[in-house]
Amino acid sequence: MKGHGVAPLRLLFAGSPAIALESLRVAAEGALAKRWVLAGILTNPDTPQGRGRGSKATDVGRAAAELAGPFAREGLAAPVILKPNALRAEARQAVAALKPDLLVCFAYGRIFGPRFLGIFPLGGINIHPSLLPKYRGASPIQEAILRGDRVTGISLQRIAPEMDSGHILGRKIIPLSGRETAGSLGETAGREGSEVLRQFLEGLCQTGPLGGAAEGGEGRFPQGVPQEGDPSYCTRIEKDFGILHWNRSAPEIDAQIRACSPWPLARTCHGGQILRILEAAPWEGPAPACPSGEPGRVLGIDKKSGILIQTGKGILSVTLLQYQTRKALPWQAFLNGAKDFIGSRLQEER
Repeated sequence: MKGHGVAPLRLLFAGSPAIALESLRVAAEGALAKRWVLAGILTNPDTPQGRGRGSKATDVGRAAAELAGPFAREGLAAPVILKPNALRAEARQAVAALKPDLLVCFAYGRIFGPRFLGIFPLGGINIHPSLLPKYRGASPIQEAILRGDRVTGISLQRIAPEMDSGHILGRKIIPLSGRETAGSLGETAGREGSEVLRQFLEGLCQTGPLGGAAEGGEGRFPQGVPQEGDPSYCTRIEKDFGILHWNRSAPEIDAQIRACSPWPLARTCHGGQILRILEAAPWEGPAPACPSGEPGRVLGIDKKSGILIQTGKGILSVTLLQYQTRKALPWQAFLNGAKDFIGSRLQEER
C-alpha cells in the first residue's frame, strides 16, 4: 500500500493441505514485491510418521519453511511459522504479537472462534472451493463429483460466525467434464482460488488507506455481497467413505471412485484381500454372457475398456487396480497375476 503514508497491510496466512499452496505462493510473492507484509503462516502441527521416521509437516508447513531463503535475499523478515495444537490463549498471543491486519485462509482445517478473529482489525477472508451457498463444509470438491455437477467454482468469502456463511468478495466458475478426480479438481481449485485471492488483495492495496490497518476501523475494506439461495452442506470425508457397495449403480460407483482419489481410495475385497479400484468408468457396451449378473460379479473383459464388473444398475469397466500389499497395475497386467479373477464376486469390506 505504497504512497498513502500508512503501514503496509499485514497478513496471516492459514492453510494446511496442498490445495492451499498456490494461494500461499500469491501471498508470498506479494510480500516479496513489498505490496503487503506476510507476517506469519498458520498451519496444523506436524504428524508423527512412526518407526523412527520422525514427523511430517503439512504441505503448507513444508512450503513455509522454504520461504526463508527468498525473503532473506530481499532483506525481509521471513514469515513466522505457527503450528499450534489448538487456537487457545497461547496461540492467540503468538498471533497477536505479529500484529496482523487480515487473516487469509484456505483449508486450514480448524474453526476460528470470535476471540481469535478479534485479533484482526480487518477480520478474515476464506477461499472455499464451491459456489456458495452450495456445499458449505469440509468436502465441497468431493460433493460436486458425487452429485455429477457440470459446474463448480471458487468463492472468496468474509469469515463469519456461521460456517461458510460470509458475504462473497469474489468468485470464479469452474466447468466440469465429469471425469475429474478429487485430486485433479483440487489442483484446479487451488490454482483458480489463488487467482481470485490475487485479484482481491491487489485491488485492496489499490483502494487507498484501509481503516483497520492504520486507524482501527473498517475504512474502505469491501463488505461483499450476501450469499443468495438456500444453503446445502457436505461432511468431512472419512476412511470408510472408500468402501464400495456394488448394489449401487455404475455411475454412482464411478463417481465414488473418482471422489476417493487420491484419498481414501475406493476399495473392495477379493479372495480375502483388500482390492483398490483406482480407475474405472460406466460401460456402455452390451452385457457379456455370464451365468450370474449379481452385483460385484466380475463378468469378463472388453479389450478397449478393461475388466467388466456388474453393479446394481449397469456395468463398470475397470482399468487400474491394486491389491493393498502390491503396486497399482493396469488391468491386463493385473489379470496376469490374478488368474481366478474373472467370474469371481467382489465383496464389501467388513
